[in-house]
Amino acid sequence: MTKVKYIRVSTEEQNTGRQEVNAKEFTKVYTDRISGSIKFTERKEAKKLLADIEAGLVSEVHIQSIDRLGRNIIDILTMVEFFNQKAIKLFVENIGMFSLIENKPNPSFKMIVSVLGNVAEMERNNMLERQRQGIEIAKANGTYKGRLYGTRMTDDEVLSKYKVVVRELKNGESLRRASKIGGCSLGTAQKIQRLLIEK
Repeated sequence: MTKVKYIRVSTEEQNTGRQEVNAKEFTKVYTDRISGSIKFTERKEAKKLLADIEAGLVSEVHIQSIDRLGRNIIDILTMVEFFNQKAIKLFVENIGMFSLIENKPNPSFKMIVSVLGNVAEMERNNMLERQRQGIEIAKANGTYKGRLYGTRMTDDEVLSKYKVVVRELKNGESLRRASKIGGCSLGTAQKIQRLLIEK
C-alpha cells in the first residue's frame, strides 16, 4: 500500500513545480496536462491512478487543491465519494485535511470541500462569462480574432475538421502530441483545446 500524488495543470506549457515541491515523499506521482473541465475518469494519468487503486496498490492520495479533481462540484464530490468507498485517504494540501479519519468520512472535510468546490465552479463560470463578454465587445469593435489565421471556419467547423486532435486532447494527450497525431500546428491544437474548455 502506497502514498501517491496526483498533479494536474491545464496546458503543456504550465509549470508543475508548485505542485511538485514535496514529490519525493511519494512512491508515485501522476501528472496530467489537461483542462480541469475534462472529467477525472477521462484523464490519461488519472485513469492509471484509478487502475492502481482498483488493484489495491494505493492507500493514500495527495492533491494540491480540490479543483485538481474537477471544475464542478458534482464531479469533485463524486471523486471524493469514490475515494471514501475504496477506503483511500485523500489529503488536500492547501487546506491540510484528510477525507477520512480512522477510515470514517471526515464531516469537516466534506463541508469545506463542498464550499471550495462551489467557489471553483463559480469562478470558472465567471471566467467564461467574462470571456464571452470580451468576445462580444471585440466583435462589436471589429477586432475579434476568433478564427484560425487564414481560414473562415466557424468554431464547430474547426472541431469537426480536427476530430483526431479533439479525441487525443480528451484522452489526455499533450498539445504537441495531439497536434502531431492530428496533423495540425501547435497553435491550432491550442485553439481546439480552448474551444473544448469553452464548451
